[in-house]
Amino acid sequence: MEKMLEVSRETVLDKEFCQYVARAFSRYSDRAGKPVVKWTEVHNWFHNAKQESAKASKNVLELAGASLPVKSSVKPTAEEKNQDLSELEFEARSSKDGAWYDVDMFVAHRELITGETEVRVRFVGYGAEEDEWINIKKGVRERSVPLEHSECHKVEVGDPVLCFQEKDDQARHYDAHVLEIQRRMHDIRGCRCIFLVRYNHDESEERVRLKRLCGRPTYNN
Repeated sequence: MEKMLEVSRETVLDKEFCQYVARAFSRYSDRAGKPVVKWTEVHNWFHNAKQESAKASKNVLELAGASLPVKSSVKPTAEEKNQDLSELEFEARSSKDGAWYDVDMFVAHRELITGETEVRVRFVGYGAEEDEWINIKKGVRERSVPLEHSECHKVEVGDPVLCFQEKDDQARHYDAHVLEIQRRMHDIRGCRCIFLVRYNHDESEERVRLKRLCGRPTYNN
């Protein structure tokens, strides 16, 4: 979220952009049973942070209180206070190869005649010359999470995953689904299970280890 504060004022204050951030933040599994974050609260948070950043050189998240105001009759715990917008990170799908890359920052935004919104994304590790315009609903999402060895039991057949596909000419992260799992005893090296996945973009199948998989964030409805 700190990176989002570096983009233009118009981008972070855009209604659709704020709605997207509010939905992503509200769906954290740890927020189950808590009030839904409204897009107007996200809008106000960005607005206040922008104003504060113009007055001082301090970290804008510290100046803004580092958390969104959430209306609730229950007094928030210390853990709840620590879970704020700064935890949100995003990934975006490149139109060049269909692979997913971590987002460094959102540079700008524009609204299409269809009413949809696109954001200009700068990817982690790439310069401005590699920036891309990406549909915020179709090609931007909360960042996938690398799986620890102890978490292999959480992966089930049919689960969507982000898998690191290695070929002679490329090595990139693509969406895939788990088709089959061969459960094996773990050893000092960690998880030894084998996962058969099918990539969504080319329908190819491959058997991989857990270290090549990232889980998609799960939300409690």
